[in-house]
Amino acid sequence: MEYEEVLEFEEYVRRRQGALMRSARRIIPDPIDAQDLLQTALVRIFSRWGSIDDKSMADAYLRRVMINTRTEWWRACKLEEIPTEQLPDSSVEDTTEQHAHRDLLMGMLKVLPPRQRRVVVLRHWEQMSTEETAAVLGISTGTVKSTLHRALARLRQELEDSQAGTQTPTANRVESRHVLREEGWEGCAA
Repeated sequence: MEYEEVLEFEEYVRRRQGALMRSARRIIPDPIDAQDLLQTALVRIFSRWGSIDDKSMADAYLRRVMINTRTEWWRACKLEEIPTEQLPDSSVEDTTEQHAHRDLLMGMLKVLPPRQRRVVVLRHWEQMSTEETAAVLGISTGTVKSTLHRALARLRQELEDSQAGTQTPTANRVESRHVLREEGWEGCAA
């Protein structure tokens, strides 16, 4: 690998490290394991950095490498059961509220027009920059910004209305996977 490519890769990692770590945390919630996953994926992508023609798609390529790496790790794990006389006490985290918030968000996204929904998902869920979002959707960065502004204002209003009780939130009736599947975003249902 040439020196310029090494510098380009270092700059890419330095610039995108926050978003890359958030992507890793979506795949593996534990922060230490997520760091290991990201590090492993970066090592794997480093050797192929020069062969990536479209550097704007590097995040997507790295996410795919992280998913494949996590799958390899999962397959390599062997679950061994050890019989004991008494079961150990263990607490289970209650994620009911977290799921309720997610369902509320997915229901609220459903009220947005398709373009606004796509912009919100790409900018805030996929953590893409304004430029990346514009490139993916084939629109200008100004359109991304104005569309995002209108979408977030609408979501704020919907949230205020649902909290005030002036309307029934659609979140209780809509499963998040259904909303994502309807728009072809099945990969976002982590």
